[in-house]
Amino acid sequence: MIEISDTQKIGVGLAGFGMTFLFLGVLLLFDKGLLAIGNILFISGLACVIGLQRTFFFFFQRHKIKASIAFFGGITVVLLGWPVFGMIAEIYGFLLLFRGFLPAAVNFLRMVPVVGSLLSLPIIGGIVNRIAGDNGRNMDGGL
Repeated sequence: MIEISDTQKIGVGLAGFGMTFLFLGVLLLFDKGLLAIGNILFISGLACVIGLQRTFFFFFQRHKIKASIAFFGGITVVLLGWPVFGMIAEIYGFLLLFRGFLPAAVNFLRMVPVVGSLLSLPIIGGIVNRIAGDNGRNMDGGL
């Protein structure tokens, strides 16, 4: 079993609170304060989970520089007072940054009892299948 340090546990909590604040900020009509706190908590949580040096190298790899500019530019635009445009830029950058991780996350969520049944609904299922790719439909490996 993988050993998880206390710093990584704190990082997961910070990232979770960051996502919660971002969700509430969007839900409450793009509240600038909640979005700013959510961004700060999410990035600090990511840094605690994977470490400062690996976080820096993750965001500033040569092939991810466009995504990082969109993500951090979106954060800057949110802080300057244009939360809707900032969140659009952030979501675009987030999707580009975590493009390789999204299919694995979607396939994991399909195995969760309640969430998996929601992801198989007709309208949502088409979007989820496009995100997960063609190999995401059969989790049993074709058995």
